[in-house]
Amino acid sequence: MTGPRDAQPRDEGVRAMDPRRQRVYAVLACAVGGALALWAAGRVWTVEVVARPEPLTPLRTERTGGALVGWLAPLAVVAIAGAGALFATGRRGRGLVGGLLVLEGLAIVAAGGSGLTRADRPAWPVVAALGGLLVAAAGALAVVRGRAWPTMGGRYERRAETRPAAWSATSQDMWNSLDRGEDPTLREPPRAVDRRAPEDS
Repeated sequence: MTGPRDAQPRDEGVRAMDPRRQRVYAVLACAVGGALALWAAGRVWTVEVVARPEPLTPLRTERTGGALVGWLAPLAVVAIAGAGALFATGRRGRGLVGGLLVLEGLAIVAAGGSGLTRADRPAWPVVAALGGLLVAAAGALAVVRGRAWPTMGGRYERRAETRPAAWSATSQDMWNSLDRGEDPTLREPPRAVDRRAPEDS
């Protein structure tokens, strides 16, 4: 039987999520939230019907969320780009990106609420607002925990070319090295070949 002391470290381990997993969750939440908002912006939110005299049929005008709330689609696109920024930025820039994402997420929620008051189909404004909440939550997580997240792997960074330093030599020495088939950029100068004839003993 495990006592309270044995269960406490296990509970703390559950609460303390791996920083890499936190970053993955934040990036996914931001991308999914932006995609939901963009998807909802492209759906029909309201249909305006204008009656016309007989025998003309009523004129139906469908308006999408992006047409009804002009700033919704651009904010959703920026939120999707912010998911990549969360993954690519360093520890210092992550807090700034997270703060911007919080503002964008709240603006998307406001856009959904604004469209909800005018929409005939309230499901799509609600979907857009949910996407904004996901974006804001991802940004808040980046602000609070972003400094502890690891940076991009070394394979994405440009590595300095490990090449030995050139040795100090005159141009004549370098030409002589090339004639002998040697690399004149090596750190150690090439050894000169003794071309003198052996002395008679």
